[in-house]
Amino acid sequence: MKNKKSKKIQNVTKGMPSAVVLSILIHAGLFLLAGMLVVFTVVKKKEIEFEPPKAVERPKMKLKKPKVKVKKTSKPKPTTRIVTKMNRASMPDIQLPEMSGMGDGLGDGMIGGFDVMPDLGEVTVFGSGQTVGNDLKGTFYDFKSDRRGKPLSVSLGRDNYRETVIRFLKNDWKPSVFSRFYRSPKPLYATMIAIPPLLATEAPAAFGEPDIGGWFWVIHYKGNLTYSEDITFRFWGAGDAIMFVRVDGEMVLSCPHHSLDADYSQLWRIPDPANTRRYWLGDILSVPGNWITLKAGEMKSMEVLIGADPGGIFESLLLVEVKGVKYPKTRQGGPLLPFFKTAEPSHDQLDFIYRSLVPDEASPANGPIFSDYDTAPVAITNRPDSTEPPDPILTLDDVKKEMRQWTTTKGKTFKAEFVAIIAGKVVLKNRKGKTKRIPLGELSEEDRSYVELMQPPTFNIDLAKKTSLWHIDNSPYASRIPPPNKADYTFTAKIKQQSTGDYDHKLKVEIFAFGREYMGDKFVLLTRQEGSFVPSEEPNRFFSLTTEEKATIYVVNLYGDKRGTKYYGYLVVLTDERGVIIQHAESNKWLFESLGNLRNLKAGNYLDKTGKRVYPSSPRALFFY
Repeated sequence: MKNKKSKKIQNVTKGMPSAVVLSILIHAGLFLLAGMLVVFTVVKKKEIEFEPPKAVERPKMKLKKPKVKVKKTSKPKPTTRIVTKMNRASMPDIQLPEMSGMGDGLGDGMIGGFDVMPDLGEVTVFGSGQTVGNDLKGTFYDFKSDRRGKPLSVSLGRDNYRETVIRFLKNDWKPSVFSRFYRSPKPLYATMIAIPPLLATEAPAAFGEPDIGGWFWVIHYKGNLTYSEDITFRFWGAGDAIMFVRVDGEMVLSCPHHSLDADYSQLWRIPDPANTRRYWLGDILSVPGNWITLKAGEMKSMEVLIGADPGGIFESLLLVEVKGVKYPKTRQGGPLLPFFKTAEPSHDQLDFIYRSLVPDEASPANGPIFSDYDTAPVAITNRPDSTEPPDPILTLDDVKKEMRQWTTTKGKTFKAEFVAIIAGKVVLKNRKGKTKRIPLGELSEEDRSYVELMQPPTFNIDLAKKTSLWHIDNSPYASRIPPPNKADYTFTAKIKQQSTGDYDHKLKVEIFAFGREYMGDKFVLLTRQEGSFVPSEEPNRFFSLTTEEKATIYVVNLYGDKRGTKYYGYLVVLTDERGVIIQHAESNKWLFESLGNLRNLKAGNYLDKTGKRVYPSSPRALFFY
């Protein structure tokens, strides 16, 4: 069959006309050529290059800068922890023996390795809002609320609180143990664990949670421990209700309230029984920890857990004893030790400490600074923040005595002292004491403006204060500590022009409000505010300025001691555009006399009767005599 088929095909081919065969071959060749062209065209086609469109020129709008009538001062928010403010005066200046890393200071104000201290936001005794790089980051947990902040359906008791803390410590300090509880989104960064006895409600308030009660909470601090040279040391501590410290994954200190020793004894073996629970530190007895050795530049992890069990009063004090250093003795016979710190404390931090720290129990000064920055400790004394003298205060009477050069409209110049303006004529007195009168219109424009500034209107100045009381829930487990009396103050300066005539020059208004300690003789600047106005532009020649920030003060009865701040007085100053004070009103004469120093202070600062910044008064010892 195969041979027959082949033969048939051959016969058909052979029988075709040659023209037909040629036509087929030509068409086949054309189809082949067309196919090759299509293939090569597709393969070799150049990619299209993207050309961006030309930029569109948009017309720019010219915006006018808004004019602000009242200029407000830039100042930190006044602290709400003004109450326990006590003075540094009774705290002795301690100088420890010289050793590497312990000496006379950072030099020229260097703090924590920075030439200029960074803005830490609001500084509290629990830490600040911004890190300086060598601090402990604190996280706040409330055991009374779930992770969404809702109150727990089943109320947590004291036994549950301690069981949760013990479970955390036994489970490698894992934060997941606290995962069912509310965690504040705001961290704080602490360079010291130096919290003398104060109200336990201060902790949640510092973390931005003022409505959380002051019991059943913890703060977990985490960071690194390092030192510039080889050092062997140990911590001493006192925590009410709890404080635990671990370094490099090992517990080195357990110092809860001495009444709770049995509850936490399983966690740590006391290394120095002879000195344990022997010396008072705040309102509890202190505990020394394990010795720790750090090589120069070596970095070890460090964690601290503090917390309030029953609430009421809370404290956490962590001190450092360097091996081989001989320390001064306290009145109890124990070593006067410096606080643990990773940076030199600021004046604000020391205010927090001194106002609640009993003198001769611990020293905020001296001691090593555990930092990888090139820092050294400083021997802290009651030094001012600045040695520069305050700017001179000029009143209208001072300026009237100046001999100045006057110019007439005809270009004639002479020197004389301004006396008064009477019936449209300016009375001037030369160096020889002779007076002459010149029509106001014959003086230069600059001189006429000067005369207007020398004849300001008189004002009636009054200060009104508004008070709103706070109710603070006390802990149900700490009934022996009564809740504090707490109040918010706002102040309004009311300024009314009394004399007639227009005054078209701007005047600056300054408000200062002051409190006074209950326990000492120091004062505190509660708040300050600045503003400005032009009398002729005010309706009915009346202007008022209200303090923008509230001043919060409170009073607490702590173990029988009345601590806190009470309202003391005010100062209102009017200053013209030259910086000359034209009028002032004050509750106490010394306040205006101290204005130069007062202008260097911020809200929350303590001062004496010269207006210079000082430390608050310290409380008396309550648990030993």
